[in-house]
This record gives sequence, C-alpha cells and structure tokens, in this order.
Amino acid sequence: MQSEYSSSNPELTILMPCLNEAETIGICIDKAIKFLSVSNAKGEVLIADNGSIDGSQKIAAEKGARVITVDQKGYGSALVSGIKAAKGKYVIMGDADDSYDFSSLEIFLTRLHEGFDLVMGNRFSGGVKAGAMPVLHRYLGNPVLSFTGSLFFRIPVRDFHCGLRGFNREKILALDLRTEGMEFASEMVVKAALFHYRITEVPTILYPDGRTRAPHLRTWHDGWRHLRFLLLFSPKWLFMFPGIILFTLSTLLFALLAVNPIIFSSVRLDIHTLTICGFGIILSYQLLIFAVLSKIFAVHQGLIPNDKMYDRIEIFFSLEKGILIGLFLILSGIALIIALFIYWGEKSFGDISDLSFTFRILIPAAVLATIGFQTLFAAFMMSTLQIVDHRLRRN
Repeated sequence: MQSEYSSSNPELTILMPCLNEAETIGICIDKAIKFLSVSNAKGEVLIADNGSIDGSQKIAAEKGARVITVDQKGYGSALVSGIKAAKGKYVIMGDADDSYDFSSLEIFLTRLHEGFDLVMGNRFSGGVKAGAMPVLHRYLGNPVLSFTGSLFFRIPVRDFHCGLRGFNREKILALDLRTEGMEFASEMVVKAALFHYRITEVPTILYPDGRTRAPHLRTWHDGWRHLRFLLLFSPKWLFMFPGIILFTLSTLLFALLAVNPIIFSSVRLDIHTLTICGFGIILSYQLLIFAVLSKIFAVHQGLIPNDKMYDRIEIFFSLEKGILIGLFLILSGIALIIALFIYWGEKSFGDISDLSFTFRILIPAAVLATIGFQTLFAAFMMSTLQIVDHRLRRN
C-alpha cells in the first residue's frame, strides 16, 4: 500500500538501494516516513531493490514504500534506476542498513531549498559512532580517497564516500552517470564538480549498521575501484603531470649527454645513460599523447565539459599539422641516420672505434623518428575521436 505521506507530485524522494536488507529496511522506512510527517514535506520513500531474496521487497511495500526492481546488479545500477524512477524534484539517498538516521534529514532539505545541487553528508564532522566504521576505512581508505579526489578535482568535500546525500534530481540525471558499482559514489561527486554544480557538506552521524550478515562493501576491491575511477577521470594526474616531469628531466639530461659525457668524480654518464634518457623521452611523450587523446574522448562522450585547454588543442593540433610535424621529426631522424651512414662509409664500412661518437648520432636519430611516428599516428587517432555525433558533446 502507499503511505499517507506519499504524494502524486512529491517534492522529495527518499531513495534507498536494497539488497537483502530485511533486518533493517523496515526501520529505515519508518524513520523516513517520520521525517516526511514531522517536516510536512510532500514526499515518497522509494526502494530500488537489486534482487533481494530475503523478503525485503514485501517488508518495504507493507511499510508504505514504493518498490522498483533493478535487474542490473550493482550499487550504482540500483541508484541510477532509482533516481530515474523518483518522482521528487529533490532526492535524498542513503543505505538501507540503518547506519544513517532518516528521521533527521532537515539540514539536507534546507540546503537543497537554498539552491545547492548536491548536498554531501560528512561523517567525520558529524561523528562516527563506536563500531560504525572499520579502522582501515576510517583512517586510511576514506581519508586517502577523499584527499585524492579533492586534489585531482579541487572539490570542497572532505568525505567523498558518505552514502547519505541529497541532490536536485534533474541536475544529477543530466550528468549521465554510468558506473555500476560502489565507485558510483565518486562519479557523482566528480562529475558534479566538473560541471560546476553547487556542492556543500553537512554534518552526518554514522551509526553501526543493524545487519548480522557481512556488508556488501569489499575493502580492497571497492577501494581500488574508487581509486581507479579517480585516475581514469583525471588524465592530468594519470598522464599529463607524470609525462611533463619525465619529459623535462629526460630531455635536459639527453641534451647534455648528446654533446659530451658527464663526469662526476669517478662517475661517468655516457651513451648508456643517453639511451635510458631517450627511452624516457619516448615514454613521456606517449603519456602526453594519452593525456590529449583522453581529454578529447571524454569531451566528445559528454563525460566532462568542454574547456579552454580542449579548444586550444583543437585549434592548434589539426590532422594536417600533426602530419607535418610528424614527418618533419621522422625526416630529421632519417637525416641523422644518413649522416651516420656516410660517416661509416668514410671508414670503408668497417669497424668503428669511436662508439661514443656514433651512438650520439644514432640514439637521437632513433628518438626523433620514434616520436615522429607517434605524432603522426596520434594526429590520425585524434581526428578519429573527433568524428562523432555532435549531440554527444556538451558545451
């Protein structure tokens, strides 16, 4: 049956993903309905069931919640389906394990009324009750991942993975969230920040959950999925910054060694170090190419918004320019090889005693030719990524 607090045109949907939560689902729904009653908010309680086999659906329906079935497995899948099915202008989501108090949501609704697009709970400012969070999560997992997210995306959020959060439904749907697992929590915050949504945090108390079974969250597996998502969504930190540092250091040392060996006391840096530096240049250049290609792909797929960096890339690095630059580098490398071949000819194509001299020509030639081919093919790949339906692009 439907709760008397439900409305055909509710302002608020209290959403709970559910997978075998028979022990606690009824308690959570009672608290949510109590909040709707006390606050006089027009709302509904929505359960996005992800395949429960313990009777959670029946309990939820009897308590007055609306229940939808989500066949696609995963925390993110359940929440995406729930958000789409929600009737409210605003949605407050939280776990159905009784670790959050759904009867105390006033501050979330207040912040949403003030115009914030995403209101995050902060368990560390609100309080973590004894036994509510594993020590590893509290002092390593959550702080490290929250710091990484704030560093990568400049997000003013200190508790990236709080499960209790409220948001404007239409604004979150516009983000086209896609992850299916626990990393959905990170995706929502990251994409909201990238699209310049108004985000705020409010204190939230975390209680020990009321379940006797093991939690769905797997510490190392899901922690890695969160970190992997943050890295993949930040080509600057994954590719560009490491590429710039490695390219700068490798190129400087390469330029010095290409002229003469470097001698420190009894230490001599010569053609072997020059070879390693050449490898560093090639590797770092590939990282920079990956950064550019990742940026182009993400913009055209609507994963991140367009920005000035992307505009500069499209204006400067056209297919034709890429071909010309690539050919120039390749021909430069070939020219050095021809010069080396002529030098070898002057030695009657026999043994060359001065290997230090010849390798100072051969190694730069190989590096120039390699990055020339990288540039050439990267230009074609970039153009391929740009041949997309422009409806996918977000301006």
